Amino acid sequence: MPPLKLNTKNLSQIAAAGASRVRIPTYRRGAAVKEGIVHIGVGGFHRAHLAVYVDQLMQKHGVTDYAICGVGLQPFDSAMRDALASQDHMYTVIERSAKGSFAHVVGCINSYLFAPDNREAVIAKMAHPDTRIVSLTITESGYYYNENTHELQSGHPDIQFDLDPVNETSPRTTFGFLYAALARRHQQGLMPFTVMSCDNMQKNGSITRHMLESFARLRNPEVAEWITEKGAFPNAMVDRITPQTSPADKQALADNQGIEDAWPVVTEPFMQWVIEDDFSDGRPPFEKVGVQVVKDVHAVEQFEKHKLRLLNGSHSALGYPGQLAGFSYVHEVMENPLFHKFVWQMMQEEVKPSLPEIPGVNIDEYCNTLMERFSNPTIMDQLPRICLNASGKIPQFIMPSIAEAIWVNGPLRRLCFVAAAWFRYVNGVDDHGKPFKVDDPMVEELQAKARAGGTNPAELLSIKSLFGDDLRNDPRFIKELTTAMELIARDGILKTLPKYID
Repeated sequence: MPPLKLNTKNLSQIAAAGASRVRIPTYRRGAAVKEGIVHIGVGGFHRAHLAVYVDQLMQKHGVTDYAICGVGLQPFDSAMRDALASQDHMYTVIERSAKGSFAHVVGCINSYLFAPDNREAVIAKMAHPDTRIVSLTITESGYYYNENTHELQSGHPDIQFDLDPVNETSPRTTFGFLYAALARRHQQGLMPFTVMSCDNMQKNGSITRHMLESFARLRNPEVAEWITEKGAFPNAMVDRITPQTSPADKQALADNQGIEDAWPVVTEPFMQWVIEDDFSDGRPPFEKVGVQVVKDVHAVEQFEKHKLRLLNGSHSALGYPGQLAGFSYVHEVMENPLFHKFVWQMMQEEVKPSLPEIPGVNIDEYCNTLMERFSNPTIMDQLPRICLNASGKIPQFIMPSIAEAIWVNGPLRRLCFVAAAWFRYVNGVDDHGKPFKVDDPMVEELQAKARAGGTNPAELLSIKSLFGDDLRNDPRFIKELTTAMELIARDGILKTLPKYID
């Protein structure tokens, strides 16, 4: 039997053909539900994380007022628009592990707006009384956040464009859209919607609040004051490994489950979300589907530190040196005994000592779980995905552990090796002389600095938006970083790595 195209008409046939291997949504959709969440940035992670939690709420608990309206702001989002439109905004989540593969169809994305086609429609949707939450997965660069000054990059041309009142109904940035919609709600006497960042950033809610309030103050102090007084920006820690979908994934879904899906999502069984209970206009009962809703922002920050520095920091340790060494997938890097030992020792000896204790959390068990997740061969997690937008990741995932090691005179050699590997990586050529694409919003500046500096880190460290004076002015850090850069340049990753393993 040929695979069935995923759409509402074929759902019952898909369920019958897939038997117990495919779960389909049986809840109401379309006009029968309210779209209480508008989500900007409908990519793989959103569809494997927040959307899955909302799907479970609708399926298991009958929630009908928090369906999702997806929004794409960038021209490249047209591909997602077209894929979702072709199948009534449904898609398949494929969970893979050594135990096998499980597929379920998610239907909680009820509609999709493509901003380049109609920017006013996006503003009107956010301003609509039914919208309680506007959630974000826009990557670090979408926040226009200066890592060094902790302020909005107000001089950026896109921000400058959106600050011009003439462009209020045709903004370019997320903050331009958020401001325009909130200003409209303020004028109409409505409550502000909650702005809920689901991006993998430390203090994501606090950063979002500060950036939006800064933008609003430059536009209209009265609206800014209203946002400050009544707005809500919960901090959250999110976690689920979600590699890019490949043509082979689509074919496997067609062969094994009989579903033709234009853009399925492949992910792991593990999923975690810790979120601060700070919402301005109501929220779904997230705790009913396993979300850890905590009262205290401090509690989120503790989980955040564990995840960003252990999981994401280790991903960096696998990604940048792994790609330089010629590997393609995370599990391939983990299969190399040198990398396996290096990552474990970095976590245990250089990252773990700076982490807070959390009641009920065993850090060693968490580290073991991470090693298992990284080693999952069924996920086929591509290194370029791990390495994407590093200028927004390295300052969060690696540098804080280095900074704390500097403060207490703790070990930092392995962390410096990872930083050195990234400094080498930005050149875009691996140890075998093979070029690769460096996908980073700062790629031109990074490559110019890397070429000018060679094996001297001073040029790259001079980028003040990425690195602070505490790093630039520490002799031990500079010495370790320079040594690692020289070794990698001379001998390559695999010959240098043994020098960093005990």
